[in-house]
Amino acid sequence: MTLDAQAADLRALAARSRLRVLAPRAGVDFASNDYLGLAASGVLAGAAREALDRGVPVGSGGSRLLRGNHPEHEALEAEAAAFFGAGAALFVSTGFAANSALVATLPQREDLIVADALIHASLHEGLRLSRAAHKLVPHNDVAAMAGTIAQWREGGGRGTPWIAVESLYSMDGDFAPLAELQALAEAEGAVLLVDEAHASGVYGPGGRGLVAASGARGGNVITLHTLGKALGCEGALLCGPAVMRDFLVNRARGFIFSTAPSPLMAAVARAALRASEAGDDLRAALQARIARAHDVLAPLGAEVHGSPIVPLVLGEDARAMAVAAAVQATGFDVRGIRPPTVPEGTARLRIVVTLNSGVDDLERLAETLGKVL
Repeated sequence: MTLDAQAADLRALAARSRLRVLAPRAGVDFASNDYLGLAASGVLAGAAREALDRGVPVGSGGSRLLRGNHPEHEALEAEAAAFFGAGAALFVSTGFAANSALVATLPQREDLIVADALIHASLHEGLRLSRAAHKLVPHNDVAAMAGTIAQWREGGGRGTPWIAVESLYSMDGDFAPLAELQALAEAEGAVLLVDEAHASGVYGPGGRGLVAASGARGGNVITLHTLGKALGCEGALLCGPAVMRDFLVNRARGFIFSTAPSPLMAAVARAALRASEAGDDLRAALQARIARAHDVLAPLGAEVHGSPIVPLVLGEDARAMAVAAAVQATGFDVRGIRPPTVPEGTARLRIVVTLNSGVDDLERLAETLGKVL
């Protein structure tokens, strides 16, 4: 067997400035999603040491339905359900696995999934695997979502509509109109799926996310909270009614046939939720840093929406990667983002504001970008 076709595909990607390579972290952090700086914190490191000292294992040894179900998993799920105000929670190894399993499993054959065009790739993967019909609608267009559901009903649709969005969009840094979406879900008897990956820990009371901040919660709302971004560790939590958890445990192939996440990581995640609850000072510091970032980056053409994700759209793939490389050479870790991650013609720098960089770093980055551009 040869891999000539694959080699040719890689050459074609390189010719279009789209070849991806793994690069080590270097320079001041303007690329990670470690918004609160918790990933390398003593808080989480101490939680890991404490858990090891009391005998929590590193590995689970099997799937959750076999011997892999550990008390730390169940403790985390109980605490997460209480923390996020849900009937139940399910701990999954990654956000990608959680989103794809959720969308692939819960909607049924007679249902319709209406999804924002800019949702995460993991949700698109779930759409690909789902038995339900699906329709992508223009970004943040609630009227288009309502029209799509109405058209489906007129065509004989009798199942449940599902509305899939992110609360904070990962590449554009803007927010979903959650109150309007919740009103639409209630009017249509729909289930609202909200990916809070980039909002968990950063927004809402105690860092509970934008759903908690908006009040858009209830039996028809399911949320995903990743643990590997602002919460600084690894994995994801699906939060919703108890029937959601029970159905996924019984039907989600990605959950049933996967080795359970590390019990040690579940213990660390419990500490991360406590750190989020007590993290108002961190969130205030981050918001102040975001405001300063917007002051210095908006004059360069960056799009600002009040979030820590600040895109600078440059258009052509080659230009975005050349600018990223020039900025990296001066000691700033800023990454270029190209299609298919973002739409054609919108290659960009994705500048991320975290507590791993200071105000002086922001100002030096802006000065450097001005020169490079």
